[in-house]
Amino acid sequence: MKKIAVFAAVAGLVLVGLAFSFLQGDATAATKIVVYKTATCSCCGSWVEHLKKAGFDVEVNDMSQANLSSVKTQHGIDRRYWSCHTATVNGYLLEGHVPAEQIVRMLIEKPDVAGLAVPGMPAGSPGMEMADQSMHQSFDVVAFNKDGSSSVYHHVEAGD
Repeated sequence: MKKIAVFAAVAGLVLVGLAFSFLQGDATAATKIVVYKTATCSCCGSWVEHLKKAGFDVEVNDMSQANLSSVKTQHGIDRRYWSCHTATVNGYLLEGHVPAEQIVRMLIEKPDVAGLAVPGMPAGSPGMEMADQSMHQSFDVVAFNKDGSSSVYHHVEAGD
């Protein structure tokens, strides 16, 4: 009887994993992320590659720092969430090195927020990886609203 229960539990976990994988494919397939960044920022380029590897269609708009700041302001992103690049996807805003997995989760769950942000440039976030993983930092993916309010959407522990 215990073997059947263990088998059923494992089978259930496999099915949940397959369902999430299927949904992730749906969320990234032909989903365009429009990225605004400066041409000289290499970590932004690395984040773009992270998105492409996850299956997103990425359009990159290189611009001056002044124009990038204007994009952030025009979209109503509170300065405390600002990072080195801004992006839009399906009506949501992305600010900073947001992991692709959390973008997929947002697209599946469709929360009532303006977007997701990873304020600053934490070492170990997508595009900010370091060879010495002991230098990686824990960080929060923050769900933010146009009124400036926010909540932690996901916590990433250093080394995860």
